[in-house]
Amino acid sequence: MATYGDQFAIATSFQKEGMAIVDIASRAEGPVRVFTLDTGRLPEETYRIIEHVRERYDIRVETVSPERGELETMVASHGPNLFYQSVDLRQTCCEIRKVRPFERKLRELRAWATGLRREQSPTRAGVRKVEEVDGRVRISPLADWTGEQLEAYIRDNRVPVHPLYARGYTSIGCAPCTRAVAPGQDARSGRWWWEDGSRKECGIHFPVDGE
Repeated sequence: MATYGDQFAIATSFQKEGMAIVDIASRAEGPVRVFTLDTGRLPEETYRIIEHVRERYDIRVETVSPERGELETMVASHGPNLFYQSVDLRQTCCEIRKVRPFERKLRELRAWATGLRREQSPTRAGVRKVEEVDGRVRISPLADWTGEQLEAYIRDNRVPVHPLYARGYTSIGCAPCTRAVAPGQDARSGRWWWEDGSRKECGIHFPVDGE
């Protein structure tokens, strides 16, 4: 993405899609800028894959964290596991731990790449490969990839895989809010599994109502 220079970055939580994009970008000329959200509740396995990426691709992974004051106020008011209490409080937690730090990082950029695929969920079925979002360009290079294509790329190029996939996870986020799923279940069903409905978004990619 030479057009955007150092104002372009890959945003990833190091799931398979993000790892494929990092691998593809590492084969291009020039430096690769990668950032991730450290929400404070990530599983230990995510920190391990971050270190693996740093060593394998010689990439300095930029981490973005929530504002300390906002986090302390939220936890003092509602407790550390407020997300289990209601959908509204879960969305509040996502807003403070993910959405606001993400938006803060985007102010440095003109464009970013992310691992959205249309197959992932109903809320993502209409995602375009290139689109403008709040004055910036979001690039989803894998939007039309099937799960089979993704797995083939990872296998053929020996792309590192997050350790939790081996334990039945199909979508990986914060440790308390993500779990393994049974074979054949929807890939996003392990996210916020105590909530009803299919509009399971944190607000980073789409509004929390899924529209």
